[in-house]
Amino acid sequence: MTSLTPQGSITPDERFAGQDRHKTAPDPLHDKSAPETTAPPALYQASDFRYDAAGRTCVCPAGKTMVRNGQHRVVRDDIWERYQGKARDCGSCPLRARCIRAPETTRVRSVSFWQGKTAPLPETHTAQMKRRMDSPEGRQQYAQRFGTVEPVFANVCYNKGLARFTLRGQLKVDAQWKLFCLVHNIEKLAHHGYAQ
Repeated sequence: MTSLTPQGSITPDERFAGQDRHKTAPDPLHDKSAPETTAPPALYQASDFRYDAAGRTCVCPAGKTMVRNGQHRVVRDDIWERYQGKARDCGSCPLRARCIRAPETTRVRSVSFWQGKTAPLPETHTAQMKRRMDSPEGRQQYAQRFGTVEPVFANVCYNKGLARFTLRGQLKVDAQWKLFCLVHNIEKLAHHGYAQ
């Protein structure tokens, strides 16, 4: 902060006389460098294990044979073969820190190898129906639905007022529905001149 003297010249404020000493100090809020830490050793990857697909065997980096864990695992449409170390081998292994991510809580190391994709699944009924409706013949058939089925529901629901059933029980609801359909059919016959 500055103040004006009677002669009009600017003099620095005495309170800020030592402010330049703070400009040379590093700003702790803007120091974005990462603290220096020792990086943990890189973990062994699946490529570090000796895997024999034909013999279905796997050997860990310490030279111990691993056990095949069940059948193939299928994740989405990928097939994996999983191997697991033995507790007696992994418990006292000198490479445990580089092999297991959390050695305090995990007993043994497991590793999976990709085998390929599953066979394509058969086409579902929904997919078959979509394919039929997207064909030119299916589009033509579905277009006829607007002139055959939809007006019946519109007439029964909106013109006749059957927005919901007023009776309870399957037999009573069935009778009420058939009564409304009977009225609809009689009305159709009357409008087309069958009464004459």
